[in-house]
Amino acid sequence: MKACYFLLFLFPAMALAAEVRDIGSRWELFVDEYLVAEKNGAALKLHEPVKKEIVLTTDQPWEGPTCAYFTVIQDGTKVRMYYRGSAGGSDHSDDQVTCVAESEDGIHFTRPKLGLIEAGGTKENNVIWRGVEAHNFSPFLDENPQAKPEQRYKALGGVKAPGKNWMTGATPGGLYAFASADGIHWQKMKPEAVMTKGAFDSQNLAFWDSARSRYACFSRIFVDKIRAVQSNGSADFLTWTEPVPHKYAEGVPMEHFYTSATVPCPTAPHLLVCFPKRYVTTRQKIPEHKYKGVSDAVFMSSRDGVNWDRPFLEAWVRPGPDPKNWTDRNNMTANGIIDMGDGEWSLYISEHYRYADNRMRRLAVRKQGFASMHADAKGGEFVTKPLRFEGGKLILNYATSAAGSIQVEVQGEAGKVLATMPELYGDELEAKALDVAAMKGQTVRLRVKLKDADLYALRFGD
Repeated sequence: MKACYFLLFLFPAMALAAEVRDIGSRWELFVDEYLVAEKNGAALKLHEPVKKEIVLTTDQPWEGPTCAYFTVIQDGTKVRMYYRGSAGGSDHSDDQVTCVAESEDGIHFTRPKLGLIEAGGTKENNVIWRGVEAHNFSPFLDENPQAKPEQRYKALGGVKAPGKNWMTGATPGGLYAFASADGIHWQKMKPEAVMTKGAFDSQNLAFWDSARSRYACFSRIFVDKIRAVQSNGSADFLTWTEPVPHKYAEGVPMEHFYTSATVPCPTAPHLLVCFPKRYVTTRQKIPEHKYKGVSDAVFMSSRDGVNWDRPFLEAWVRPGPDPKNWTDRNNMTANGIIDMGDGEWSLYISEHYRYADNRMRRLAVRKQGFASMHADAKGGEFVTKPLRFEGGKLILNYATSAAGSIQVEVQGEAGKVLATMPELYGDELEAKALDVAAMKGQTVRLRVKLKDADLYALRFGD
């Protein structure tokens, strides 16, 4: 550690001359190195979610083994899960339907009998739309403060017409805009497609991006025949900017991303988090299965929606020991994160695609706990970039072992120590770790020492 201490004594003047991160009182998650200037013995660590309950099996006559493209929306105390009902066949079939299931706890889902559209020989079903747009109908709850009450829910859905150059978006068709007051009764906002440049044969999702005051869309394209993601922006959900493909750091491999499941982080909406289904097209684990391809889920993040940080090339969710998850198009993360207020976030992932028990499983994630700055029992530390903040308390989301610890030192100009937090151990989501009111508005940096510990997120607040 002597080399580290030497580094820290040399670093202050250089660090405080660098770009200052003005983080106000917002949460910053350690999913990237946005705050990190130097580190020794500490590193980013990806945390796998915990696989929990099976919450829905698509075994109704109007559903089927190729139900897919799930979205979960939290509206007050109610959770809605939207998905395609499909037994197979063409992406352009008018027999595809969009279904909805509902839950009060994000675990136990039921199908409301809506009586809207006949499917499976009955109107006593949970179908809200029928037609080609149901192939990938992807709704969201519009949090735009200017949204009209009758357009409280919005959605995108649609595909390109078949043809020689459909992958490049050259054939007719595209994404259509939908609106609803209640999430059940839907209508098109205009008869024409609102977006035509893309392939769109996937889940093309959208949301109100409050940090950038715009609607954002993330949709399917192909780059050199590799499934990829592009983004567009819009002020009114009808007129969209030109699409921009995702960009990655040098050395990050181009892999097939079948879906993206991109959402603003619930406690830090300036940060976009993404859970692509990584599709390995050439592998076939189960020889007797008709289709090639295996897949898992990965994790990445972005602070602008175009440039994506992917420090973790490993899987976020592996297929596991179940052989039915080692066939094509499994392990697709649903779009959406649910917070029921119990200290964990719920996400959902698909299993058993093409099987009679095609289903969705809940994933439990520690609140803000996708990744952390971590050090093992040998200990480590890191120094932040220069910071300015609001709020009188340093608040930490952290966890240690029984023998582990975390300690934070606030430094000013030339490395002067302004405050030192007593050694902290435990497991807390919002530990008020240090009084920093006297330093509000100053440019400071944090020196964080870790031993068998994880720091998931921090903020300065009251």
